[in-house]
Amino acid sequence: MSALTVGHEPGQGWDDLVRLWEETDAPEGCKVEIIEGIVTLSPTPSNDHNDIADTVQRQLYPGIPADWGIYQTLAVAVPSRHGMYVPDLLVVPRHALTGGRNFIPADVAELVVEITSQSNASHDRITKAAGYAQAGVPLYLLIDRWAPGGPTVTLYGEPKGDVYRTLTAGKFGEAVTLPAPFELLIETSDFPGR
Repeated sequence: MSALTVGHEPGQGWDDLVRLWEETDAPEGCKVEIIEGIVTLSPTPSNDHNDIADTVQRQLYPGIPADWGIYQTLAVAVPSRHGMYVPDLLVVPRHALTGGRNFIPADVAELVVEITSQSNASHDRITKAAGYAQAGVPLYLLIDRWAPGGPTVTLYGEPKGDVYRTLTAGKFGEAVTLPAPFELLIETSDFPGR
């Protein structure tokens, strides 16, 4: 992962950071995020990464209302953490997409799914988890292909401050139950390993 450091000069704020993010000219397919005030560029995900995202997305459709969508490239703003995250999957009511911006406030998300890559695993495990919790995202599903003990799936919920409670944790191959409003099972047995 490449990173650009954003200089915080006096008078620069969130709007300046967002403008820099919007104006970053990245190669097609790269993901541009702001993580703790640093604009980062991530390369195109691996085929296994994309396969997991597709598998989860297909399983989510039966559990969402018709006026919700599942998005793979929609940015969520977490200004309190100087963050603009682009999760691997984001479930949000469609009405939240209005406003003419290329991002939405994180607090309108119903579920965020992050799938770790070797180069960004710590961001997904720590920085983004804290940001999503602080923003009040009710459910955060972390699919950690690079966990030290082998690939894991962890569902976090009940955010309080910048901390989530672990609702379910298991290894690839174990199913994860999403609570209301989803009320569905996410099968992980077909997830490719590392």
